[in-house]
Amino acid sequence: LSAAPPRHSSSPMLPSLPSRTARRTSRISISPTGLFASTEEDLARASLGKDNANDDSAAAAAAADVLQKKLFLGIEPTPEIIAIMTIYFVEGALGLARLAQTFLLKDTLHLGPAEMSALTGLFTLPWTIKPLYGFLSDGFPLFGYRRRSYLIMAGVVGCLSYTALGADFWNVLEPYAWDGWEAASMTCREPSRPSFSARRASPSPTSLPMVAGGLQSLCWGSAALGGLLSAYFSGSLLEVMGPREVFQITAILPLLVATIAFFVDEKPVWEQKEVSVAADVEGVDATPVDGIKEQASALWLAIKQPAIYRPALFLFLWQSTPTGDGAMLYYMTNDLGFGPEFLGRARLVSAAATLVGVWGYQKYLRTVPIKDILFWTTVASAPLGMIQLLLITHVNREIGIPDGAFILGDDVVLSILGEFAFLPTLVLAARLCPPGVEAVLFATLMSIFNGASTVGTEVGAALTKYLGITESNFDNLALLTVICSLSCLYPLFFIGWLDDVGGKSEEEQGEASEIVLDVPSGTIDTTKGER
Repeated sequence: LSAAPPRHSSSPMLPSLPSRTARRTSRISISPTGLFASTEEDLARASLGKDNANDDSAAAAAAADVLQKKLFLGIEPTPEIIAIMTIYFVEGALGLARLAQTFLLKDTLHLGPAEMSALTGLFTLPWTIKPLYGFLSDGFPLFGYRRRSYLIMAGVVGCLSYTALGADFWNVLEPYAWDGWEAASMTCREPSRPSFSARRASPSPTSLPMVAGGLQSLCWGSAALGGLLSAYFSGSLLEVMGPREVFQITAILPLLVATIAFFVDEKPVWEQKEVSVAADVEGVDATPVDGIKEQASALWLAIKQPAIYRPALFLFLWQSTPTGDGAMLYYMTNDLGFGPEFLGRARLVSAAATLVGVWGYQKYLRTVPIKDILFWTTVASAPLGMIQLLLITHVNREIGIPDGAFILGDDVVLSILGEFAFLPTLVLAARLCPPGVEAVLFATLMSIFNGASTVGTEVGAALTKYLGITESNFDNLALLTVICSLSCLYPLFFIGWLDDVGGKSEEEQGEASEIVLDVPSGTIDTTKGER
């Protein structure tokens, strides 16, 4: 996909032989080498052919450049980028089984809204230990590879986990099989994404301006595309088959991760000469345990810096506000009577709106300071979240808006707004990572973010239980909606923690100075990314 420069032949183009039936006499021209002769007409024709070839090459290069800028958002489509995009695409496409999971817990295991929300929060726990996967892949290569082997293993384990979910004998432990797949999914993503994402996105003199937002938009755009393609079928398939059959179909998708791993350009560890400074002094190669200790030490030195832990705490508070999604799902299915097919359509509309949100952020918000984006999207989310009160109290029917149309419209607005708020947090996390610890620190920040989401889900489940909301009693659903909508505003009291890193837009950041770690001399070199 990258444009190749026009190729010029090192020797003159051979002219065509004159026709025997129409031989023409003309002046013979000798080439500078004295080896080739041609007529004037043939030379002109050859020259024209060269010009046309050059024009075609230039047009192809221009088309490839436009493709890279428009489709890949300015990111060079290297094998690593394609692999990362495929992993994110699979992550989005796994939404094919999301509704199957919901109805398995709801109708097969007969869980209430509070219990399902609490269990769903537990499913995300493997996403909160992301640095562990980086330590494993860096410190303990499998079959001589740190990335490829883990990607293959994760794809196989994911396929087996979904297959187990579709088996009849998997009755008691099926939630744990799903949890195991989440761990496998994280294992396949983390060895490949954070180091590249953070190194490309963190500000440094060698990084391109605005590459952070482009890379994050490209990754999550791929996930949204996967979700878009699988969204409708996630509901329509449940109309004609059970959740277990949907799990068996979904088992094919993780194999894409294992397949793409074979195309990742990675040298075996025995061909790589990665020796730490300490090992160089002693003349002994560093062991995997030494590498893990070095990364852990560098991580601790980094997160102690106020310029890093304050924005991280804000992200935790911002993401840990409670949510009432579980109760709202039961209300739509048990009270309003919507089935899987409609919920699949709602997911389709939401996925399409997410792509619009990615495009909107890329087009209009990259010039806006991240702090301002987070502030105004948070302020807007409170009243928009309480619009659901119109649906809960059936006011929408009184003003002539059907329940289905109201839900779809609400999903569109909240999905776009959510993407506007989500992408800046990823850019902010990448911006916090100084060279030398970017991979493990980015993974740690994302673990904090995911852990905060788990806290918000569990708090929402506790509120649902406390307010007495069940699969048939929705008297306090409006109160739960108000609490969840207003609670998202309290993190704004701490938004000043973003002044150091969130006060600039991506364009203004450009080649801004890096975050300098206040660490003992010789421990970590932030200019070269080495200890």
